[in-house]
Order: sequence, then structure tokens, then C-alpha cells
Amino acid sequence: EVQKLNQQLEEKNGEIQQMIDQPPYEKEREILRLQKSLAEREKAQATSDVLCRSLTDETHQLQRKLASTAEMCQHLAKCLEEKQRKEKGNLDDQIPTERSNQLLDNETSLQALICNLQDENRMLKQKVAHV
Repeated sequence: EVQKLNQQLEEKNGEIQQMIDQPPYEKEREILRLQKSLAEREKAQATSDVLCRSLTDETHQLQRKLASTAEMCQHLAKCLEEKQRKEKGNLDDQIPTERSNQLLDNETSLQALICNLQDENRMLKQKVAHV
């Protein structure tokens, strides 16, 4: 292992000596190449940083939207429960067909709303997973 390291050290020393022996214009060319490579890496790193910040912001925004949607669902569920309790209390005063029609209409609209919220929730989860 020591011999292997000594051999690598000799190779590196040879490369350094070769660079020292190069004419000045070749040294300048190598310096320019290395500077260009460094500038490209710095640019790529800056772009990566901007993308990461953007994705982080979008993730936070989606999480807030998801929390808001969940809160809205809970609120709608409470409203539905209250409405059902009120309708249950008014059962004696209503004609059965009117009440059943209203319940069907309310249930249909509520189901549609729940489906829409579930779709939106699923899409937000997919976006969060993608991010």
C-alpha cells in the first residue's frame, strides 16, 4: 500500500514537473480552462440553489393549501351534521317526499363537493410527493 501511494506521489510529481516545464502560453491556457470550468460549476450551483428554494417555497405553499383544504372539509362535515340534526328535528313538520327530495339534493351536492375536495386533496398530495 505504501508502494502504491509512493507510485501515485511520483506520478503527481511528474505531472507537476510537466506543467512547470510547459511553455507559459500552455500554462495560461490550462488556467483559463480551469477558470472556465470553475465558473460553469458555480453557475450550476447557483441554478441548483434557486431551484431548491423555489421547490421549498412551492412545498410550503402546497402544505398550507392542503391544511386549508382539510380544515374546509372538517367545517363542511360539521355543517352537514348540524343540518342533518336540524332536519331530523323538523321531520314531524315536513311532508316526507319534500324532505326526502331535499335530503337527496343536499346529499348529492355534498357528495359532489366531497368528490371535488378529495380530487383536489389527491392532486395536492401528488404535487407534494413530486416535489
